[in-house]
Parts: sequence; structure tokens; C-alpha cells
Amino acid sequence: MATPTFLSPNLPTHTSLSLPISPNRNFKITSCVSINQPQTQLDAVSNLRVAFACGGTGGHIYPAVAIADELKLTYSNTQILFLGTPDSMESAAIATAGYDFEPITAVRLARPVLLSPQNLLLPYRLIKSTLHSYSKLKDFDPHLVIGTGGYVSLPPCLASVFLGEKTKLVIQEQNSVPGVANWVISHFSDAVFVAFNSTVDCFPRAKKCVVSGNPVRLSLKKDDVLKAAARAKLFPRSGNVLREDAKVVLVLGGSLGANAVNIAMLNVYSQMLMENERLFIIWQTGVEAFDEMESLVKNHPNLHLTP
Repeated sequence: MATPTFLSPNLPTHTSLSLPISPNRNFKITSCVSINQPQTQLDAVSNLRVAFACGGTGGHIYPAVAIADELKLTYSNTQILFLGTPDSMESAAIATAGYDFEPITAVRLARPVLLSPQNLLLPYRLIKSTLHSYSKLKDFDPHLVIGTGGYVSLPPCLASVFLGEKTKLVIQEQNSVPGVANWVISHFSDAVFVAFNSTVDCFPRAKKCVVSGNPVRLSLKKDDVLKAAARAKLFPRSGNVLREDAKVVLVLGGSLGANAVNIAMLNVYSQMLMENERLFIIWQTGVEAFDEMESLVKNHPNLHLTP
């Protein structure tokens, strides 16, 4: 079976995982819930309903969007619902992606865990949030619930367990070491999709794990875009964008930014560009740090600063 197109290349991929979603349906879920079935079985999934639980940061949100995009591409009639907190990064991102969104209450674990008095109310708040999520999921009646991590995903994924056997739960872990939410949910999930071989050992039930790589959004896969044209768009004032030996360095600190990465780049970016005229730098600072970094960084035609 071919590897789904939305997976990162050159990563080991489990061939397939069969999950019964209802007594009359049996979908072969391949790598991050990309469904691949013969044409004769398309009618069986014409009314597939999938709920996503994600939030907090782009690292949890956009993999879910990528999976949703792939499902809609494969089965255009698939109904998709995202659950997340209101007035948040996920609510804005999901609206932009064009999917239905339902707000829920979520519970964040305060740190340090043992010394934070807020955590004394954590069990009560988690139960309340799980019940709230259950009511949303019961109305939607999903065949499949997909959690992609972050504290926001915990209540909906726990709630899905109480929907019964007709609803299956899978999670997707983007990082080499899973967060608390995905680790907890893995005990109840039917499958765990991971990006790296080493991540399998981090979960208590390795047999559930499928090494599949990380999903990539359809909007990022534009094969017809030439590298030189892309450089010209990002670096319009540079006279070196057409060089065949041009090199582009992409600096990522996550959707919220990484202070350590930004400080390190402040110390080296100028020298890097000065020593190599064929070098281009795309530096993603994070939304909160963008204004500060923009005020500190000297303008350079081969540097593109973005939130």
C-alpha cells in the first residue's frame, strides 16, 4: 500500500491498521488516519463523522488540520468537527481552515505540579470539562475521535471513551517525547500514530503505536512553485535570489516562539549573512516576540522575519 502523500518523506511507515468503527464498517486506517479503500467501499464511509481535539499551540493544531484536509480530499462527504477553547489560537486557525468548531472548557495543569495550589481543583475541573465535551460529542455522534495533543485535547478524548464501541479513539504525537495529555490518552486509545521510531518506547503500550511521520497540510504542498520564485517573493529586495547555489536557512521556534532560539539568532544572524552572500534566512520569531525582534534586528535584503 502506498504511503499517503501528506506524510513527510523518508520516514518509516507502518503499512496499515484496521480499526472497526461500527459493526457494519471496517476502515483500513493508514498512517495518521489516511483512509485508503477500493471504490466499491466508498459508500460505506459516505457519512463518516470525525471529531478532532487539539489546541494550545500550532504544533498540535496544524497536524489535525492536515489530517482533516486529507480526509476531506479522500471522502468529500466526511463531516468534521473541531473541539477547542474559545478565543484561542485553535479557534482562529480552524475558522481559517474552514471547519466547524465547537468551544469547550479545558483544564491546564499548573507547574510546578506539586507546588501549585490551582491543581487542588484539577480533578473537579477535569470532570466538569469532560462532561461538557461529552455533551458536544454526543450531539455530533462521531465514528472517530482524533486527538493531536495539548491540554485542550484531554477532556474530549476522555469523553469519547464513554460514547461506546461505535466510536474509536486515536491520537497523533508530533514530538519525539509525548506530552502529558497524549501519554494519558494513550491508555484508552485504539491506536497511537507517532512521528519517530524512538517515540514508541515512550508509550506504555507499544503495540498500539504506528510510526507514520508527521502530517503536512495540503496548502504547503505546491509542487509547481519554483525555488527561485519563492525566494523572490520572500526576499524582494535581494539581488541574489536567482543564484543556483542559493541556500535558505529556516529558523523555527514554534507557533508561540522560543526565547532561547531568538536570542541565539540575534547573536549570529548578522555574521552569517555577512560571511555568505548566497545565504537567505527565514526567521520565525513567534507572535509574542515578533515586535521586539523586529526592533532589534537590522534590516537585511536576505533576511525575512515573520511571526
